[in-house]
Amino acid sequence: MKRNVLFFLVLSLSLTGFAQNSPEPVKWSFTAKKIADKKYEVHLTATIEREWHIYSQTTPDGGPVATTITFAANPLASMDGAVAEVGKLEKHFEDLFGVEVKQFSDKVDFVQVVVFKANVKTNISGTVKFMVCNDKMCLPPKSLPFSIALK
Repeated sequence: MKRNVLFFLVLSLSLTGFAQNSPEPVKWSFTAKKIADKKYEVHLTATIEREWHIYSQTTPDGGPVATTITFAANPLASMDGAVAEVGKLEKHFEDLFGVEVKQFSDKVDFVQVVVFKANVKTNISGTVKFMVCNDKMCLPPKSLPFSIALK
């Protein structure tokens, strides 16, 4: 009996240690910049650890999970155009997926222009879904909620 308790204690401690060491190779920041009266740029910036990368919004089907940004409905705001990707886009054929992948390493800034119907203080919120890989492994896709105050 003592042997079983000791085994489960050691197993629990090792699993806890493993969970705490799970890699988090992407750090996100969410900001807004006023660019004109009632018009803002919303920036979702991914800073990516060395040897890791995330995928473009335009990564083709059959490949890794493309980054998707979904904004929650806000009756005071409308999106002006598509979300732009500002960063060094890398393209290469990936044997694992059988398609040309589009990815970013180091840093990428996803920028959305938002236009307001009136001068108001509000938040823009939503979710960014992304997948991160290196040359050895991919982590499961992750959805990260965000909320950005616009003043």
